Amino acid sequence: NDEAKSRTDFVKSARIVGAVIGRYHPHGDIAVYDALVRMAQDFSMRYPSITGQGNFGSIDGDSAAAMRYT
Repeated sequence: NDEAKSRTDFVKSARIVGAVIGRYHPHGDIAVYDALVRMAQDFSMRYPSITGQGNFGSIDGDSAAAMRYT
């Protein structure tokens, strides 16, 4: 899969969520996007799994931007 490789340009979250829904989780996009956001938050996990570009929320409880913006 060329969409989710490391050391490439940033990709829109909607593209990754669509790929995951198409291959593994054919239900809703909210759960997949919420998991993606959590993996990008340095305050949620000790070591973030992905590098997010955009608004992925804050420790103060601000929610992440819609997936079309991140």
